[in-house]
Amino acid sequence: MLGSATASFVVAEWRDPGGSVSERRLIAPAHVHHRDDEAWYVLEGTLYVQMGDKEVEVRAGSGVLVPRGTPHTYWNPGPGPTRYLLIMTSNIYELIQEIHAMKERTPAALEAVFRKHGSQLLNA
Repeated sequence: MLGSATASFVVAEWRDPGGSVSERRLIAPAHVHHRDDEAWYVLEGTLYVQMGDKEVEVRAGSGVLVPRGTPHTYWNPGPGPTRYLLIMTSNIYELIQEIHAMKERTPAALEAVFRKHGSQLLNA
């Protein structure tokens, strides 16, 4: 990982092991960041990113930027692993850290954490 909660941006490497191709396995639920942009750069495999009404295929060696205010989610469409860089603001990094530290991820608790970071869960 490059950056920290006090930096302007953070770059973190993430992996998804893959799995069933018969259903969409979201890596993150549909959400929107009201004040932060977020980007992905795929190192290995493929990601699909839903940006509003548009679905974007992001293959190894390419990336996608989701501008602030755009509803989005993403997933690994294949049975094999995907490895990618998540490029985010320190605010989004803090949001992710708080989610991972939660003992219980109830809808109300998740909504509160998202709201604290200027973001919103959709379809929750």
